[in-house]
Formats: sequence, C-alpha cells, structure tokens
Amino acid sequence: MKNRYIASFEAAQIAEKQIPQFRSGDTVRIGVEIKEGEKKRIQTFEGIIIGRSGNGVDATFTIRKLGANSIGVERIFPLYSESLKSFEVIRRGRVRRAKLNFLRGLKGKAARIKELKR
Repeated sequence: MKNRYIASFEAAQIAEKQIPQFRSGDTVRIGVEIKEGEKKRIQTFEGIIIGRSGNGVDATFTIRKLGANSIGVERIFPLYSESLKSFEVIRRGRVRRAKLNFLRGLKGKAARIKELKR
C-alpha cells in the first residue's frame, strides 16, 4: 500500500507525459537528451523493443539495435524519464513472446521480425 502523497505525485508524473502504445517487437525511434558539459543535444536511438518491465512511474523498456560491424547495442530507458524528448513507433512487430531475449543470439536476416498486419 503506497502513501497517498506518493500515489498522487506518481499520477501527476504519468499524466504530463504523452507516450504512445507500444509492445515487444515494435520498432521505435526515441529522442534522448544528452548533456555534454554546458551543451545539451538530442540523440536519436532506433531499435526493436525486446522487453518491458515494471508498472507506473517505475516502468522501463529495453531497446536493441545493431550498430556498426553488426554489434548489438541495448539500452534500458525509464518510461517516464525527463531525458526522453520524443517517442515514435515506426512499425508494429508480430511476436508471440513478451521478452525477445532470443534476438541476442541472432544476426542478419534471422533477427528480422514480421510486420503486424491490420
């Protein structure tokens, strides 16, 4: 049971963010604010959602992309972080798992995910 003040604070944090619906297998592009010394810039990170965890303000999601020389790069982001400036779902993936950890062992065309038909 949470304290009512904490619950109201978390509800306010969630209400001010506009996050689109997404799930595992979706390809997303997010803009992350990075501070380098005195300067701030927005860096885009595009990849496949391989999992979500937690709920409420504590929710996180993991994105995996293939970088240079086919090296996999994974980042874990808090869903309601202030450093997330933009969030865009590029395509919906058709998967039957909540956690796509098997993608870590696949390379090239084997790591593709079919697009969800609507």
